[in-house]
Amino acid sequence: MAAGTLPSTEAERDARAVNADRDDPHGHRIEPGEIAIGVIIGRTSEFFDFFVYAIASVLVFPQLVFPYMDPLQGTLWSFAIFALAFLSRPVGTMVFTWVDQHYGRGVKLTAALFLLGVSTVVIAFLPGYESIGTWSAILLALFRLGQGFALGGTWDGLASLLAINAPDGRRGWWAMIPQLGAPIGLIVASLLFVFLVSVLPAQDFLGWGWRYPFFVAFAINVVALFARLRIVVTPEYASLFEKRELQPAPILSTIRSEWKVIIAGAFAPLASFALFHMVTVYPLSWVFLYTEESPVRFLVIEAVAGAIGVLSVIASGLLADRIGRRTLLGATAAAIAVFSFFAPQLLDGGAQGEVVFMVIGFVLLGIGFGQASGALSSRFAQRHRYTASALTSDLAWLFGAGFAPLAALWLSARFGLIAAGAYLLSGAVCTLVALWINRELGKNIE
Repeated sequence: MAAGTLPSTEAERDARAVNADRDDPHGHRIEPGEIAIGVIIGRTSEFFDFFVYAIASVLVFPQLVFPYMDPLQGTLWSFAIFALAFLSRPVGTMVFTWVDQHYGRGVKLTAALFLLGVSTVVIAFLPGYESIGTWSAILLALFRLGQGFALGGTWDGLASLLAINAPDGRRGWWAMIPQLGAPIGLIVASLLFVFLVSVLPAQDFLGWGWRYPFFVAFAINVVALFARLRIVVTPEYASLFEKRELQPAPILSTIRSEWKVIIAGAFAPLASFALFHMVTVYPLSWVFLYTEESPVRFLVIEAVAGAIGVLSVIASGLLADRIGRRTLLGATAAAIAVFSFFAPQLLDGGAQGEVVFMVIGFVLLGIGFGQASGALSSRFAQRHRYTASALTSDLAWLFGAGFAPLAALWLSARFGLIAAGAYLLSGAVCTLVALWINRELGKNIE
């Protein structure tokens, strides 16, 4: 079915109407700057959802869903449910790729974001263990699986569209733009929880206050959907679709043809993906469980560190264009390996140590994570690039981040904080080994 004849949704038609003007009834050319804004809005909405759930996994779900367990066990089970989204995400990619092929990008994106919004907002109505017993955990797991499944369909190719439009010698700069959504999403989610925890008594927060961020997440998804559809429905995007530059390919043929690059691309950013949770979700759980500090203080630290992360992501674009993305990824992985040796001491070093831990962690995270997306995407055959990039992203998150909070908390609770440092070190080693083994592929990282 040709791109021009694919069925459209009402949201697509509204987005197309916004693009149209008197002189060009078919719509105007979308400039790279507009694509960048759409990408940032879309990624920020996804990461806001992500961090709202992650923060609730520490502050809310252990007490709401697992009150019959001790706090550590409740948090571990909460993190286990947290990881389910990363398992269902590749399945969602496969299903929504089929939807993309048969019904079009707009239908796929609308359905995926609607499912993501519904899966998120229903969590706001989740009854606790005291009301429905273990069904509370079962429902939470189902909703989390729904979030991951939906995320598999939110891949819209806009990051690839940015890369296609990137000027020579500026690929690193444009590659970092989608990554800005992560620290921005963290800042907004952290400050929202800071406000709620600060103004509400603990009983009210656990009773109903924590539910509001999930409603906000649904509203942000609606805005993100329209921002992304406004680009997806343009003639320029349709032209790239018809040229096969942004066209989905069958999953099995993509895996058969590109499996080596997919694996290499999944492991190349492992260091920054592992660090991602080690400086966001995991330290909040450690501080909440093993110190007397208020979660408000640490959430404020996270928000400030997130702002530093924004600057570091921007810096990664400048550095990558100067020294090369492969060199930057390798150097950052080595720096993360060094950081892993003294990170446990910093996190266990009281108020000042925590601040230093978060600042250094977010500087390294921003530089590495800023260039982690699609590091080897240029190696994919053009006909497979869109689908292979989506699968690579799914696997990178699964291997690098999905089980990081659970593994790090379990290891540190059992063997001490030094074990969490060892876990982080393993991610850095995997990145360095992947870049070394695939150095011929790495030469094509620009």
